[in-house]
Amino acid sequence: MRSLLRLKAMPERARCIALVSQIVFALLVSESAIAQNASDWLYGGFVDIAYLNSFNDPANHLFRNRGTTPRVDEWDINMAAAFLTKTASGQSRVGVELTVQTGQDSKIFGFSATAPTIGGADTLLHFGPTNVSYLAPIGKGLTIQGGIFSSLIGYDSLYAKDNLTYTRPWGADYTPYLMIGVNASYPMTDKMTGTIGVVNGYWHLAHANDAPSLVGQLAYKASDQITFKQTVLYGSHQPSTGLEFWRVFSDTIVERKAGPLTIAAEYQLGTEKVDAPGNPRALWTSAQLPVRWVVQEPWSITVRPEFAWDRDGRWISGQLGAGQSIKAVTTTLERRVPYRGVQGILRLEYRFDDSRGAAGGFFDDGNGRPVGLTPQQHLIIAALIVTFDSSR
Repeated sequence: MRSLLRLKAMPERARCIALVSQIVFALLVSESAIAQNASDWLYGGFVDIAYLNSFNDPANHLFRNRGTTPRVDEWDINMAAAFLTKTASGQSRVGVELTVQTGQDSKIFGFSATAPTIGGADTLLHFGPTNVSYLAPIGKGLTIQGGIFSSLIGYDSLYAKDNLTYTRPWGADYTPYLMIGVNASYPMTDKMTGTIGVVNGYWHLAHANDAPSLVGQLAYKASDQITFKQTVLYGSHQPSTGLEFWRVFSDTIVERKAGPLTIAAEYQLGTEKVDAPGNPRALWTSAQLPVRWVVQEPWSITVRPEFAWDRDGRWISGQLGAGQSIKAVTTTLERRVPYRGVQGILRLEYRFDDSRGAAGGFFDDGNGRPVGLTPQQHLIIAALIVTFDSSR
């Protein structure tokens, strides 16, 4: 308790550094347990390399307004990471997760267009899920987790290897991939799990204010094929922390897996009153409908239509009044190639985006056109992801 009080009293930058230090210390303390219970630990890593060919040929090589896969017309290591994990269980109640990362996808995904950067962000951006958990012997088992953990919001992961497509949808890039804080989850029934948490804010590398945000989720497994998740985030994401300025964000996901076919539907809705002249109410919404078909192992095809609407320019551009609407369709051909303990994931992807509105458009200066913006962008993407983990 004393250490928690000391942590709370620290300046912002020091709190972040202290948090990571405590997590790393816990991992070092657990080093002897790795040798004694090696079967409980999982380690591995991956490298994600891709070339996004833009028909617009922008000289700045930027996929405008993107937090992941931000560069085009060049080969990039979009993500490289290594991890060490131990899951908490009834036999060993302390769990550990450590992830270090680098690459283009790690640089800007956790920052905000409307809030200043958190202290220590230049260090924290190199950490993926890095936390300690404890399975408390309460009822069916209460799991408490603290540190940096995967966001409760969203169908898509920060890591392309875990997704149905290579590039992420707009709704994913403008909701948090990671969170910093504490959460607790409990299996209320055999089919339903509830999770509540306190996090530092909407974006884990931004510091809008000192007020925490609240997040809650209900996950329901209707059958072996159908799952449902409802997540709500509630908190202030601007300097004014009065309740009237708190953001409410809802994320609804339904997924059905039946044999070779996976279908998911995700709908997001966010709103907040902005502390600006006239106190306008901002609104954001997005949806996606990815469909994956395993044609024949190891081949699969995914098609994902999506849309996003930033009515007031609060989420994407960060400028009130500079809104936009986006429609996109992504088609992905994938082949997985396992070899001993390594797996290669090859993806060929075509993506079309159409962005309209005051803040809409993509960089375009190809074919002799002057540098500027155009409402549409076509991408052809070739990606190679090589993964390894000790379970194989």
